[in-house]
Amino acid sequence: MADPKQVLVTDFDGTITAHDFYLLAVQRLLSPEALTPWNDCLAGKIPHFTALQRIFRQIRAPESVVLELLQAMRPDPHLADALSALKNAGWHVVVASAGCQWYICRILDDLGIQLEVHANPGVYREGGPLEMEPPVNSPFYSPETGVDKAGIVRFYQKKDATVAYAGDGYADLPAALLVPSAYRFARAELASLLSQQKQKFIPFTVWSDVARHLLSPVAVGLG
Repeated sequence: MADPKQVLVTDFDGTITAHDFYLLAVQRLLSPEALTPWNDCLAGKIPHFTALQRIFRQIRAPESVVLELLQAMRPDPHLADALSALKNAGWHVVVASAGCQWYICRILDDLGIQLEVHANPGVYREGGPLEMEPPVNSPFYSPETGVDKAGIVRFYQKKDATVAYAGDGYADLPAALLVPSAYRFARAELASLLSQQKQKFIPFTVWSDVARHLLSPVAVGLG
């Protein structure tokens, strides 16, 4: 297979889905105190990966209950159609997530969708917890987030591909800054951070908005 000429690298939680898994887990299965690792991460005390790993290790529930959270994450209902349209237009879509591959792949499998996914491997133990491990053997391993999103963007840029990026959180910032503003899509926290830095971006509400823009005549002309 030839190297793709157009690549959309995208975050998953809060980008392809409306909600983040870790927040739903805290809200529905844990307690506000379970967010202590996340607050420690925001304070610079522990890495992003460690924060999520510690939150996931607190989950104690039957797998059936945790699987209900995956539906509550609300993946874009137009995801499959948007992906099909992008593929037909020559776009290769890559998921780059600092979350856990266990729930990402479960959601995509349930939707009948196959994508290139770079995320932290994990397994849900009987009765809990969700054990997430760092992908130390991946060429895109990052001690901070587990997955080096910026490294994935650079990988495709070195292959002379036009690379777009879509994300919603602060962990997406380094990758988002690597792509031209015409191919930089942001919502929520990432949008705020880019605005604070006076960096241009294209806002989106749901993931299919990104696909729609990339398939528009204006975007095609840019490519």
